[in-house]
Amino acid sequence: MFQNTSLDTQDLMQRIASELMDGYDEELELEIEDRDLDESGVALPGDKAARQQYFRELFRLQGELVKLQDWVQHTRQKVVILFEGRDAAGKGGVIKRITQRLNPRVARVAALPAPNDRERTQWYFQRYVAHLPAAGEIVLFDRSWYNRAGVEHVMGFCTDEEYEEFFRSVPEFEKMLARSGIKLIKYWFSITDEEQHLRFLSRIHDPLKQWKLSPMDLESRKRWEAYTKAKETMLERTHIPEAPWWVVQAVDKKKARLNCIAHLLEQLPYAEVPHPEVVLPERVRNPEYFRQPVPADMYVPERY
Repeated sequence: MFQNTSLDTQDLMQRIASELMDGYDEELELEIEDRDLDESGVALPGDKAARQQYFRELFRLQGELVKLQDWVQHTRQKVVILFEGRDAAGKGGVIKRITQRLNPRVARVAALPAPNDRERTQWYFQRYVAHLPAAGEIVLFDRSWYNRAGVEHVMGFCTDEEYEEFFRSVPEFEKMLARSGIKLIKYWFSITDEEQHLRFLSRIHDPLKQWKLSPMDLESRKRWEAYTKAKETMLERTHIPEAPWWVVQAVDKKKARLNCIAHLLEQLPYAEVPHPEVVLPERVRNPEYFRQPVPADMYVPERY
């Protein structure tokens, strides 16, 4: 029978502290992933105080995101957040921080691959519609239907007629989403030519990030000016009152994340949802219960 002795309590508290530290270690892993590299791939020293301040503010904002999630679920809101920007602009990084502490059943990410042969014959928005939220859900699009205004147009993957039809359709499509009760928030992450160059170099020198570089990314470097023109046209023709664009200055990745999350929280009138106190019930113990032993050859070897 379980004895709730002071020794057991002390051991339990230590184990809880260890579990919390494991969670903080995840933050350190993300910090290592974000380390600044010079062109030789050598890690550069950072401002420790600034990093600590960044994490403190990130934790605070993530706490607010949890409140937002509870409010969305409780009030059955439908929220869509689009993240657009050049390759290596930091979209994935902010999405990761937004969803890091949220329930994946409430907040999910839609990152669609290139359309297959069947999808190319569908209504252009059809494959995106399938990922729109139901009541009580948040969907974050890591790139979206705006692919047609950017990469598809610049790389010649759509015709001029399809490009123009997109601009005729998208304002009506987004107004329809708004009328249906979906809150649509659109972010463009803006970086400089020099910053993208540096981030691509860091990916080349980091074996853990090389998978992020695709032939399309490398091609985009050669077509910087064409992408700039496409972005300017996109913002001009699709910035509507029902779904305005918000531009995030993203040269400093950490500031961009904090600024984007803080702004996102301001776009929805969320409030803290009261929850009943959680009480952990006693485990039911049956004297006839016997735990079957697991064969030794089924265990994963303990190498660490």
